[in-house]
Amino acid sequence: MRKKEAPAKPNRLRIIGGVWRGRLIEAPSDNSIRPTTDRVRESLFNRLMHGAAGSGIALAGARVADVFAGTGAMGLEALSRGAAHVTFIERDMAAMALIKRNVAALGAEDRVSVMSADATNLPKAALAHDIALLDAPYEQGLPGPAMASLARQGWLKPGALVSVEMDESDVPPDADGFTLLDRREAGRIAVILYQWTANDKNYL
Repeated sequence: MRKKEAPAKPNRLRIIGGVWRGRLIEAPSDNSIRPTTDRVRESLFNRLMHGAAGSGIALAGARVADVFAGTGAMGLEALSRGAAHVTFIERDMAAMALIKRNVAALGAEDRVSVMSADATNLPKAALAHDIALLDAPYEQGLPGPAMASLARQGWLKPGALVSVEMDESDVPPDADGFTLLDRREAGRIAVILYQWTANDKNYL
């Protein structure tokens, strides 16, 4: 008789800085979600902690949107490093359940919102955010439409920062109302920082 296979154990990610440094969160055991690597997260958050590229927007006390949230690792890293609140935006139900488990494991329920939504077609925002973190699936042309949706629906405060993670071979978004501040590469991954410089009330 064939022995039943044990269910796959979940992978783990670690928070790499801040008050939860070293704490582990859950990631899928399969390839359904591609978490951002430690190296890329460290590079990005080191910039965000100190007003990236002279933007004047720092992470401490910020309201952050984690878009295409996946495991929630980016938003939880932001909370660990001093963000006031994170809104996780994800449309996959399994990923949403995973985010909620990771939030609960860190006892952060009172500092987060979890929203089921298509990032390229967002509802109107209840409150504008200081920073948006976008880690869309690669090679599908999603960052540009997501940035436009964030702007159009009032998700971004004037001067808000938007980080976009993408394959280094992908063409960076050229979204109306956004100014490119900085681009860094780590292996085959590029992280591009934009600032929302248009008047969001007049954006169409």
